[in-house]
Amino acid sequence: EYDALPGIGHACGHNIIASSSYLAAAALAPFAQELGITIRALGTPAEEGGGGKILMLEAGSFTGLNLAMMIHPGPAELDRMGTIAAKHIEIHFEGKPAHASAFAFLGINAQDAMVISQVALGLARQQLLPYEKVHGIVTQGGDAPNIIPARVDATYIIRSDTLAHLAILEPKIMRCFEAGALASGAELSYTSPSPPYAELRTNEDLAGFYVQNATSLGRVFDSDDSGLTASTDMGNISLEVASIHPVISIDSLPAVNHQPEFTQAAATKVADKAVIEGALAMAWTVCDAAADESVRARLLAQSCR
Repeated sequence: EYDALPGIGHACGHNIIASSSYLAAAALAPFAQELGITIRALGTPAEEGGGGKILMLEAGSFTGLNLAMMIHPGPAELDRMGTIAAKHIEIHFEGKPAHASAFAFLGINAQDAMVISQVALGLARQQLLPYEKVHGIVTQGGDAPNIIPARVDATYIIRSDTLAHLAILEPKIMRCFEAGALASGAELSYTSPSPPYAELRTNEDLAGFYVQNATSLGRVFDSDDSGLTASTDMGNISLEVASIHPVISIDSLPAVNHQPEFTQAAATKVADKAVIEGALAMAWTVCDAAADESVRARLLAQSCR
């Protein structure tokens, strides 16, 4: 991954991800023949909502691979990221403009549709399971205060622990938007700009090697992720091929991912150290997997289609 977040920069540390992945591949390359492996370093754009890895998977970029890995910077050291399935949805309400004072009764207020939907979502959260989440922003809410808003656009993310459970949750959430349209008279339309993100399945063999190698470099793993959950298109890769997605600490607290202060933390000497140590831990993990006959056999038994 390498994209920065719009407006805020590398507040998710994708600069660290790209650098460490490339460095790990470069470190392994001279030993590939000796280890009996091939190495593929892939730049994967648009992780933040565009599903770049999923599109690359469908295009064959991962075909033939037996394992995949990357590290992700964060405020803690974890052997895996708490990752759940997610779907991005673009919402559009179409109403009818009118003068907001003289002829308000002739308008259909798309903003009202959005407000009703948000109230419905707020109430629906009472009945959601702990791992089910919905959140979003309004990206277009009208043109002028004296015009009944005829167009409202919003972007929402729906999350659940698995793709299967996400499919069950989605209609419950969409009924909230349908309620807004019904009550206001506005027309609802929606699209999904990217394929759904799957839950991430961690390969325990690779995770064990990674923890040993990172620990040997002096990195100390946190025992509790406090139920933190995010979503990534790496999840879709992990359902096709053995994968790990550890979190490497850049000592950013109290700053966390997607805050401006995390952008600053991702450009420090501590972050540079994480690049090097993360790359070493990944490279050594590949060496361990290649040298361990039983692990190697398990990995070779499943290759990405």
